[in-house]
Amino acid sequence: MVVTGTYDPYLVALSILVACVASYTALDLSAHVGPARGFARRVWLAAAALTMGGGIWSMHFVGMLAFIMPTPMSYDIGLTILSLVVAIFVTGGGFYVISRQSASPLRLVLSGIFMGFGIAGMHYTGMAAMRGHVELSYAPLLVALSLVIAIGASTVALWLAFRTTDLGQKLVAAVVMGLAVSGMHYTGMRAAIFTAHGPLHEAQVNAGLDQTNLALVVAGITFVILAFASVASLIERQRAEEALRQAQANLAHVSRVMTLGELTASISHEVNQPIAAIATNGQVCLRLLALETPRPEEMRAALERIVRDANRASEVIQRIRALAKRSEPQMVSLDINDVIREAILLVQREVLSHGVSLRTELASGLPPVLGDRVQLQQVVINLLINGVEAMAPITDRPREIVIRSQQHEGGQVLVAVLDSGIGLDSETAERLFSAFFTTKPSGMGMGLSISRSIIRAHGGRLWASPNTDHGAAFQFTVPINGSGVS
Repeated sequence: MVVTGTYDPYLVALSILVACVASYTALDLSAHVGPARGFARRVWLAAAALTMGGGIWSMHFVGMLAFIMPTPMSYDIGLTILSLVVAIFVTGGGFYVISRQSASPLRLVLSGIFMGFGIAGMHYTGMAAMRGHVELSYAPLLVALSLVIAIGASTVALWLAFRTTDLGQKLVAAVVMGLAVSGMHYTGMRAAIFTAHGPLHEAQVNAGLDQTNLALVVAGITFVILAFASVASLIERQRAEEALRQAQANLAHVSRVMTLGELTASISHEVNQPIAAIATNGQVCLRLLALETPRPEEMRAALERIVRDANRASEVIQRIRALAKRSEPQMVSLDINDVIREAILLVQREVLSHGVSLRTELASGLPPVLGDRVQLQQVVINLLINGVEAMAPITDRPREIVIRSQQHEGGQVLVAVLDSGIGLDSETAERLFSAFFTTKPSGMGMGLSISRSIIRAHGGRLWASPNTDHGAAFQFTVPINGSGVS
């Protein structure tokens, strides 16, 4: 006589929830496998395999406990543990193959087949662990369907594991994977045929309660393990973000020092000019002191000029020290026009030496922006030097750079640097910001990439486009102070 069972709907829902949460956690952990190397890579790979394999097994076991038979049922501990080991092993094998950089579509398919067979093996091993007064057999077509679903779910899981990045993608992928795994399980359960060859012994009322309690314990332990795994993933992500931020800061510092090296002539002129003026005014004071009739007003004027020029030289040196110093970004309220003027002061000699005229169109009354003065100066200096170098081969028209500031939509201030150089096409405009891509024979291809990372860290955007007539326009936005930094 064929025996049919029923399902506890709450435990069925719990099993699907376990599958979805485990899928999300596995996706989250697998994101650390690619960047990691050596022992750390193996640790994250093992963690993802344990999470995904253990989560699939937990879903399977809770789903089996949700199945209520009209006769007492028990489980063989050895086969139950074996089914858990199988799930973790095949998941780890699939993750290992597909996480390699040389992974191809063929490897993905083969890994999906391997993992699918393994998950199906886990399921039917767990089914074989059932003990009761019934004989277990299967409907071949439904078994085949469950195997197809297992392979499909495994392939999708492996494909998504190393391709999902943002939170929305991971949530959608986790739900899809969780539903697919659950679909495989309940299809396999539907394939099971229980046959009794004697009178049924009614299950006690306590049996249903025992199954429910056991299912809650298994699900609870699973959720605790997944929570610890998620916390570890979060800590690692924060550590990686901090390391990336530090690396970007160090790279930006190196870029600033290299830029200062290129501006040696311009900087020396800006320092020598006030020093020469100080020496001249000092000689004037000496001559006035040598006169028999004192001229206090002229001496006062000369001394005031000396103080003014000394302050000017001090300001130039302070700006150079700020650019050369390695320090943490200081996000403060700034006048973007002051930032532009200070940057121009350091490069204007370089600009003039290349026969380039520099014109400013700075809007008055702009609201202050939130940013780091040194980093924003670095961006402006980089754009100005690039503009000068882009006009080096130009001989048939005036070489001119226009730097413009204005209020922009969305609570931002826009700065634009326009040159009359060789220009660029739309394809090159985006590639310019890729690391190590350069159109200059002696360039490293890092300046614009670093500049874009700086502007992004400020919550703005940096882009390039061709001018309507000649040359190119480089523009960036910075949030107004109070509008927030993303």
